[in-house]
Amino acid sequence: MTDLSLKITAKSIPHSVWSADWLRTAEKQAADDLGLTLYELMQRAGAAAFNLARELYPQSQHWLVVCGHGNNGGDGYVVARLAQAAGLRVTLLALESDKALPEEAATAREAWLNAAGVIHAAEHLWADDIDLVIDGVMGIGLNSAPREAAAQLIEKCNQCSAPVIALDIPSGLLAETGETPGAVIHASHTLTFITLKPGLLTGKARDVVGTLHFNALGLEEWLSGQTAPISRVDSAQLSSWLHPRKPTSHKGSNGRLVIIGGDHGTAGAIRMTGEAALRAGAGLVKVLTRFENVAPLLTARPELMVQELTPHSLDECLEWADVVVIGPGLGLQEWGKKALQKVENSRKPMLWDADALNLLAINPDKRQNRVITPHPGEAARLLNCPISQIESDRLLSADRLVKRYGGIVVLKGAGTVVASQHGECAIIDVGNAGMGSGGMGDVLSGIIGALLAQKLTPYDAACAGCVAHGAAADLLAHRYGTRGMLASDLLTMLYPFVNPDLNSKEND
Repeated sequence: MTDLSLKITAKSIPHSVWSADWLRTAEKQAADDLGLTLYELMQRAGAAAFNLARELYPQSQHWLVVCGHGNNGGDGYVVARLAQAAGLRVTLLALESDKALPEEAATAREAWLNAAGVIHAAEHLWADDIDLVIDGVMGIGLNSAPREAAAQLIEKCNQCSAPVIALDIPSGLLAETGETPGAVIHASHTLTFITLKPGLLTGKARDVVGTLHFNALGLEEWLSGQTAPISRVDSAQLSSWLHPRKPTSHKGSNGRLVIIGGDHGTAGAIRMTGEAALRAGAGLVKVLTRFENVAPLLTARPELMVQELTPHSLDECLEWADVVVIGPGLGLQEWGKKALQKVENSRKPMLWDADALNLLAINPDKRQNRVITPHPGEAARLLNCPISQIESDRLLSADRLVKRYGGIVVLKGAGTVVASQHGECAIIDVGNAGMGSGGMGDVLSGIIGALLAQKLTPYDAACAGCVAHGAAADLLAHRYGTRGMLASDLLTMLYPFVNPDLNSKEND
């Protein structure tokens, strides 16, 4: 038996993310390697959840535990038994099935009954004084919408005014993709076990996970010997990419970037891209745009070098630049098409966004020196499929984009996915709803372009750029809230994220 006197509490969130399919096999292998039973791991999970619930809601007295017909329900039985032993009032509801419970869950259920616990049917009337709900209805094995009985129980949990703690994953959220094909628990907190699953970080996850907590259940050392296929990336990793500059560095050594776009009426897009590139540390930034935009851009941001886009100026700048960004405000007319046709012959590192992606969808090609940054609508055009298909499996969509177009793909959204042709994959764990406004993608393009110009690899530039972008927005949201956030507001919030060494000095 596991020693439940062991203090099992939630730990900080790791940066390794594993497939739920892999975990189902690996969990048994880990237990065998460490001389544990799967029931002992279940007891650890239940103890971790009980301790977290007591820590988060110390005044709660009446817990409702809802259990499904699987090992997630088994975790719920362990939580219920520990809560009752601690003197709390516990009401436990369980979904029934014609199938036998898994062995570990059956053992946990029997232990609950042996402790004088009572199991009520899922239809049991709820008391008015329930002050905490523990969700153990469905776990990481779900791959479709919950069936009617489970869906009804999930909806009833959502209608309850008490906070909900989800065990491993909110019931109804798909662990592999973050899709919610049917009813889903809207958790206040989620405690996930052993590893992070991708569905907790992308797709609809942010709508339903609440605050995410993690516990490896004592398998940390075993997991350290494994190589995760996906990384969770946040601002803690910026210092590994963005190092302090040498005292002798100069504008030439900090990179030369040319940005192409800004057709009639879209000078704002190209200005934000250019200014973001400067704020992210590019040494020299040239903007090629419509003649009518030259004077306004120079007036607004004199540090930019701005020229009219002509065949001659484009040739000169493609020769001069270390990195090319094209697309913000480019338009779909001949002016933009001709510029893109010339740019696509360059072998220099480049980033394509916005209308460059819409033109790419019309004339697809594959190249390895390019970063593309589609939002779901642009990704759907690039893959000739509905947006719903993109959002139903964002990791798969990013992989399909890489295989078709090469280079690096940044599939933007809540839980942005970055993927490379070499099989690298990251989920960006920063950002907020305030970023749902015009111009955010233009700013991101400038940041990534600047980091490419500063000699980061395309994959690292994409990851670091997305993190700096989202972390700046998070700082804004913390200060002022999410409603009313402008893309240009991020520009002066970038300093601490593109200079992470300053943060470490302050912490010292």
